[in-house]
Amino acid sequence: MEYQYPLDVDWTTEEKMAVISFFQAVEKAYEKGIAKQEVLDAYKRFKEVVPSKAEEKTHCAAFEKGSGYSPYRTVTSAREAVETAIIRM
Repeated sequence: MEYQYPLDVDWTTEEKMAVISFFQAVEKAYEKGIAKQEVLDAYKRFKEVVPSKAEEKTHCAAFEKGSGYSPYRTVTSAREAVETAIIRM
């Protein structure tokens, strides 16, 4: 990993960890595969920290630019998958 997670300096440590957990779930979907529910749970926690759609797009675009992994596509795949699915991007 040669990129940094897009974090806001005003977030608490707990909020930063929630955002990092979401981006790590996206990474896992691309690198190994991850349970649908794990992605959706991480996204839910992420949205508690980043409720604004515009801010979400900014952070996700920065992450995708650095990593090449799309949070949008990962969450969309998780939402469309069957209940017990493993998401592999």
